[in-house]
Amino acid sequence: MQNSTPLQPGTYVLAVSGGVDSVVLLDILSKQKELDLVVAHFDHGIRSDSALDAKFVETLAQKYGYKFETERVELGPDASEEAARNYRYSFLRKVAADHHAIAIITAHHQDDVIETSMINLLRGTGRSGLNSLKDTKELVRPLLSMAKKDLFRYAEENNLEWREDSTNESPKYLRNRIRQNVVHRMDDAARQKWLTILDHSAHHNTKIDQEIEHLLRRGLHKNQLVLNRRWFIMLPHDIGREVVRSILLKAGAKELDKKTIERICIQIKTLPHGKILQASGVDVLLTKRSARFQSRGSQGGSKPL
Repeated sequence: MQNSTPLQPGTYVLAVSGGVDSVVLLDILSKQKELDLVVAHFDHGIRSDSALDAKFVETLAQKYGYKFETERVELGPDASEEAARNYRYSFLRKVAADHHAIAIITAHHQDDVIETSMINLLRGTGRSGLNSLKDTKELVRPLLSMAKKDLFRYAEENNLEWREDSTNESPKYLRNRIRQNVVHRMDDAARQKWLTILDHSAHHNTKIDQEIEHLLRRGLHKNQLVLNRRWFIMLPHDIGREVVRSILLKAGAKELDKKTIERICIQIKTLPHGKILQASGVDVLLTKRSARFQSRGSQGGSKPL
């Protein structure tokens, strides 16, 4: 088994939970001697035995001869998936900065791609949610083409040991319910059909994003995130939603859904000047002629494109 994304030589932060996915990825990447890995483990404090995971991963890092970084917080058993993810990525970014890493590597795989697309559809994230789990400049995910069953096979063939996280079976989390009741019940044909849909969606999303970029050159003021309200009002509403989504993302918004985008669209069209709209960490200041988007707490005007 080979990773699907070639990695340039250098330092990377590898997120290792201790589960089979990240243990397999650690073993695969350890065979690429040009990579300098920093093994990073985040302990959410959700389970009473989670400290054992940290110790297990530390031992693994020592076995492979890599530096080890860890942090623990006490989120408790009632922590949401979103809170746990935010804390984890904040830790990983700090480790990456401390070690001047090229990127963070995670062990997300093909099953995660399917699960995430279904979760995002249910949450109303729109077209972007179908293809949200992908490589970025900051995050590299070499196993996205690998099914979970292939990772188990690799682990067994290479006599790897891992730890099972009991929270992965808890029905309180939406991801677990989708995994157990939908993804695990998909046969190969259904699985491939869903993946084909996601591939087509990614292709169309790229084309739509390119068209929106062309539009923004006319609707934004001097290459800044300052939207001409009169121009915006004249757009078809569906296109207006795409424009707002694009600008919000440029301004640093996270976790956008269709309800939020619809609200901002209508408010830009209807509210008087002087109002400040808020959406996922972004402020939108309405003037008589424009809507000025900027990351909340930023100083000195709008963020450039």
